Amino acid sequence: MTIHIGANPGDIAETVLMPGDPYRAKWAAETFLKDAVCVNQVRGMLGFTGTWNSHRVTIQGSGMGMPSLSIYANELIRDFGAQTLIRIGSCGGMQDHVGIRDVVLAMTASTVSTPSRGIFRELSFAPCADWGLLSAAAAAAQTLGAKTHVGGIYSSDVFYDERPDLNEQMERHGILAVEMEAAELYTLAARYGRRALAVLTVSDHLKTHEALPAEDREKSFGDMVEIALTAAFA
Repeated sequence: MTIHIGANPGDIAETVLMPGDPYRAKWAAETFLKDAVCVNQVRGMLGFTGTWNSHRVTIQGSGMGMPSLSIYANELIRDFGAQTLIRIGSCGGMQDHVGIRDVVLAMTASTVSTPSRGIFRELSFAPCADWGLLSAAAAAAQTLGAKTHVGGIYSSDVFYDERPDLNEQMERHGILAVEMEAAELYTLAARYGRRALAVLTVSDHLKTHEALPAEDREKSFGDMVEIALTAAFA
């Protein structure tokens, strides 16, 4: 048990999926896991542990933004022994060829600032995914028939962005999508020698201003969860 995770020793699996929304964690656990049990309710940040194809899996909400994710990822790794951490969440498309409902596998995650910036000081650290997870996720996506893009994303530290000039540079340099957590997750995984990946669903688009209707989100997000689970145990 930690300050933010009320689970008992042994309650958390070595493989953890991390959606930002705690209710998405509940939906994913009820939909994909067998015998899922709620192991955390502290501050309403729900976490569940069950099995998928006989493998133990925990699905733990991370909250919004890198500071919140950093809290949960640190405690999952240091106090509960998590070895594989996969972010599952939504993102905003930033390229014309990236469409609504597409899946984005984040090879790298650029950012202006993360909670770890104070450690690196003048160094521009390059957070990246675990290659084994990334390649396995790409193969799983192909098998599933999901339209998938592999490449760099941008982890923003603000939701209501007022930097159109920065967005233009992200687009110019091939950034596929924007979200708010992956860069810190990748940095922490590197620090502690763990495996990490972000598997994302495009729910809206910064250029076309399209948005995924609420009633379509569960089916679209299902592909993302299935890809993440398959990659974790490939």
